Amino acid sequence: MSGFIVEANAEGLSLGKKETNMGQRCSDTRSITFNNVRVPANQLVGESESGGWMNAMNAFDLSRPNIAAHATGLSRAAYEHALQYSNERQTFGKPLHKHQAIQFMLADMKTSIEASRMLTWKSAADADAGIKNTESAAHAKRFAADTAMQVSTDAVQVYGGYGYSEEYPVARLMRAAKVMQIYEGSSQVQRMIIGREITKNL
Repeated sequence: MSGFIVEANAEGLSLGKKETNMGQRCSDTRSITFNNVRVPANQLVGESESGGWMNAMNAFDLSRPNIAAHATGLSRAAYEHALQYSNERQTFGKPLHKHQAIQFMLADMKTSIEASRMLTWKSAADADAGIKNTESAAHAKRFAADTAMQVSTDAVQVYGGYGYSEEYPVARLMRAAKVMQIYEGSSQVQRMIIGREITKNL
């Protein structure tokens, strides 16, 4: 497997229509079709034709902490919206956050966000220190992405019926969170990586 830089105006290259995404709609997502596109040898990425796979895997070790940071920020935003709303909205004569069921949800959100932040920092610190971070990056990406989905879903629940409305921010955050469990390696792929890393020396 090899990697190449292909010029956007290369003859035979064409772009498909812009896809309408469930979330992250500012992302320009579209298919690319190659029809007899010729690519010069000097546009090879890396030092050898067979180095494409390892180049991609090494890139993931650096990109996954970034996705984890993105997911952690989304979780924090969803939590802060839910916390604020739980103080504004009253039921049975008291703010939502006075109900133990809501307090437990908010507490779980905060714990998971703190754990996401620590895992993200660890994976980034490993990379900065030149320590192989394949495992720590997988931990961070998997946990932070799953947390973003859980926290944003719980934030919608705290808002109740209003949370399902596009007029409130938590609906958008929940839509945006889902793709974090998919791109840069799905949560299932991260578990495979973690499992491989922790058992490879057995």
